[in-house]
Amino acid sequence: MTEPPHVVALCGSLREASYTRIALEHALAEADRLGATTDLVDLRALDLPIFDADDREAGDALAMKERIRRADTVLLGTPSYHGSYSSVLKAALDYCGFDEFEHTTVGLLSVAGGAFPITPLDHLRSVARALNAWVIPHHAAVPKARTKFENGELVDESSRERVATLGRRAVEYATIEPDPPSIESTENPGADD
Repeated sequence: MTEPPHVVALCGSLREASYTRIALEHALAEADRLGATTDLVDLRALDLPIFDADDREAGDALAMKERIRRADTVLLGTPSYHGSYSSVLKAALDYCGFDEFEHTTVGLLSVAGGAFPITPLDHLRSVARALNAWVIPHHAAVPKARTKFENGELVDESSRERVATLGRRAVEYATIEPDPPSIESTENPGADD
């Protein structure tokens, strides 16, 4: 019998009543419902100073990286700040590298107070791909967040379904096989002409 997939979510919001955290909890609940084990890495609870390459193990970086390394799927959740993802998530990702993300499935979630938060998702997709992660084609975006949450719950049905789908895909693609390495380029035979 194989072990169930393990889904880890990184919450890139420091707000106490974070919409991003609530949405990630909803995605993790769906993954749990499908039999996965889950772990919410709440970055507000960790000591993660701004990354300094001379001190790659500062604060709680080692403990955070170990939690990520155990994941079959990592969900990256962020509020939309000025068209990108949060600085606390950036700091956390700066401590990580190929050991944490290479050949790992990654799901993306962004919450915005305004319009559809496509650019934070694009930016996170680029970061995940740079770390050789496999990014789930479905992402979850929750625009106009103040209208989608009530009393600590995600109540908008369309948003709930998008976020739950991300949780399902996190389980479904947790063990996707990475593409084989590509053949290295050889010298261009016409380059000297």
